[in-house]
Amino acid sequence: MAPLLRVKDLKTYFFTEDGVVKAVDGVSYDVEEGETLGLVGESGCGKSVSALSILRLIPHPPGKIVGGEVWFDGQDLLKVDEDEIRHIRGNRIAMVFQEPMTSLNPVLTIGRQITEALELHLKLDKDAARRRAAELLDMVGIPDAAKRLNDYPHQFSGGMRQRVMIAMALSCNPKLLLADEPTTALDVTIQAQILEIMARLSRELGTAVVIITHNLGVVARYADRVNVMYAGKIVESASALEVYGHPRHPYTVGLLRSVPRLDQARKDRLEPIEGVPPDLANLPKGCSFAPRCKWRQQICLEQGPPLAMVGEGHMSACWFWNELTDDAVRAGRPVESVGGGAQ
Repeated sequence: MAPLLRVKDLKTYFFTEDGVVKAVDGVSYDVEEGETLGLVGESGCGKSVSALSILRLIPHPPGKIVGGEVWFDGQDLLKVDEDEIRHIRGNRIAMVFQEPMTSLNPVLTIGRQITEALELHLKLDKDAARRRAAELLDMVGIPDAAKRLNDYPHQFSGGMRQRVMIAMALSCNPKLLLADEPTTALDVTIQAQILEIMARLSRELGTAVVIITHNLGVVARYADRVNVMYAGKIVESASALEVYGHPRHPYTVGLLRSVPRLDQARKDRLEPIEGVPPDLANLPKGCSFAPRCKWRQQICLEQGPPLAMVGEGHMSACWFWNELTDDAVRAGRPVESVGGGAQ
């Protein structure tokens, strides 16, 4: 059976005065019905652009989807006409954008912004759409939902605005929900509430979810599978349990070692990843992570590794993934100490 979403060799570039920025450069992954997939990486690695590419929301110019396929429910979304993709957006595929204050229209009431999609996609009349909008606000935990339909975005707190965004996204019972940093700028208590709402609604409605985040704690708790992105490419892909328990890419190891853990001794220091992400308009030769990698060897500086299967359902883009044994990862030892010789 085909997956709900299949992204194949997706490439989205931005053509700027400084050169071609390869924001998404050959990304491939599947999402099954009802599955929650985590897309993880530092800012600027291409996570958000890859999600916007699925819905063809890339601003042109300067951005352009230059290659690949996005198969959803038997259709290649990159080939359907504009009328069809507009019908799919917000209806069968919905998105929770990163900044609710800038995503919501400040001059329209919350009620109107929700009922618009219901009238357009589900063909509800105004009264039915308004009743459904109140149900949606109540479902995401907004008190006095019917009264608050007449309020404007500035009358809601950040957490409440994010709940409104989730209600809008789920209004037409989409089969796929793209959540781009859904808890940005929220305190940890509200973050947990928002994520629990999404998880509960996914279970109840059977909606597949792609969570885009740099928060490894979010992924550990809510994702079934994880794709780790770096410099426009997926560098590791596996189940959440496998990625956290047996990482097989130096970048993933670096991310995990830079996050505080309750099972670590208080005297243990966090280990930041040295250096900065590469310029996507001027990528280094070979592996993009090599300049920051303490496991690198000469081949890493000369030739980029393919994303290859390294275990059951586990893929890694590293020439020396087999050297990243659990003992070596825990000790933080480079390849030279386990039989390689870093340059």
